[in-house]
Amino acid sequence: MNDKLKEYRIETEPYYAAQRDEIELFEAAYRNRIPVLLKGPTGCGKTRFMEHVAWRIKRPLVTVSCHDDLTAADLVGRYLIIGGETKWVDGPLSRAVRAGGICYLDEIVEARKDTTVVIHPLADDRRALPIEKTGELLHAPPEFCLAISYNPGYQSVLKDLKQSTRQRFVSISFDYPPAPLEAEIVARESGLDAARAAKLVKYAGMTRNLKGSGLEEGASTRLLVHAAKLMAGGIAPRAAVRGAISETLSDDPDMLAAVNELGASLF
Repeated sequence: MNDKLKEYRIETEPYYAAQRDEIELFEAAYRNRIPVLLKGPTGCGKTRFMEHVAWRIKRPLVTVSCHDDLTAADLVGRYLIIGGETKWVDGPLSRAVRAGGICYLDEIVEARKDTTVVIHPLADDRRALPIEKTGELLHAPPEFCLAISYNPGYQSVLKDLKQSTRQRFVSISFDYPPAPLEAEIVARESGLDAARAAKLVKYAGMTRNLKGSGLEEGASTRLLVHAAKLMAGGIAPRAAVRGAISETLSDDPDMLAAVNELGASLF
């Protein structure tokens, strides 16, 4: 492996609790050199899953958080003036291809449409990345893996994943874990006792029922872990829930009052 990606190696096993056969699906896709699409709500464990499988297959994980201003050059690379000389500098995608690592494009629909086209040759049988500015055609080694993710809950006419893109991938769906497993995850990640972790999960279920009725999203597993860490650190439960969950979910005064009331009913 290219030493330039040494900092992206995951040496210690990240904790991940499988819900179904997602690990087996990913590993089968990887063996067959098929790119992978993860889809699911915010904070449900997609990024942790990628860290876990990167550790399992012992490849460096290069993660790119996509956004509206992400350009093709940001992914592939550009010429920069370094020490008075013009030099080509690879972007994260090119670096991952050269080193046979995993490139994970998180929330791919947030990137500009012309940017996603860049990954098409990598996501089919060609497994190649053309670098137009240098005239180079990078062929991905067998170890390289392309993975992308998005949240279908935020789909719209303007922010959707084109069929020309998604049909190149094996898709794995994620959701929030069943309540007992989610409580176990929250307790393990935070050090909080099982009883209060279970209450947090119950509270999350209440907020998720409000999705589309005043809330864009309910409390994610990630937010539950944040609240649990505050509680384990000595913060009063109501204050922890308010700061880590309700204030994060909404700025609307009426909705905040309703969500805080739900928390007060449990804590």
